[in-house]
Amino acid sequence: MQLNVKNLESTDIYKIVSNTVTPRPIAWVSTISKEKILNLAPFSYFTPLSSNPATFLISVGHKPNGLPKDTLKNLRETKKCSIVIATTEQLKDMHNSSSPLEFNQSEFEEFNIKTTLINSNYPEVPTDSKVVFFCEYLQEINLKNSKTIPVIVELKEMFIDDELFTNKENLKIEFINQIARVGAKYFKLGEELEIV
Repeated sequence: MQLNVKNLESTDIYKIVSNTVTPRPIAWVSTISKEKILNLAPFSYFTPLSSNPATFLISVGHKPNGLPKDTLKNLRETKKCSIVIATTEQLKDMHNSSSPLEFNQSEFEEFNIKTTLINSNYPEVPTDSKVVFFCEYLQEINLKNSKTIPVIVELKEMFIDDELFTNKENLKIEFINQIARVGAKYFKLGEELEIV
């Protein structure tokens, strides 16, 4: 079967891409508004973009009323975010934080997610986070007629739990049971494949 994107609905394109470009990593993004309200939301259209400059791309959608999601609004205003790589132990909290809330509501408070301040220059993160990337808003990409806005953030600092290092000299990090997205479902990574 050959499909021309011009003849497909965006929902059909999403279904195909989200089930074939897998597993998709999840950026669990903590931001803070200028009113000092902490926001937390997961995004599975997320990828490392470059190591120099160290950057990530997060694709952020809009609320049903057409307004920017809180993450994008906060990034535009305060220019900072903390990206957590969520683990399987954090699955329920991460999933709950995807629920739409009013702008003045914090997912941390609404779902009783405990916070930790790791870096005083960036928003707090869920307690027991193992990997956190502290980033600053760099730029947006204008995709004509898109319902999502790709945002590039620049990595400035990072936190890696000491227990994850197998070799600190070579910066070798072991597997952390991070959550992946396949279609509309969550998965954990399975067995390592060896080339024979």
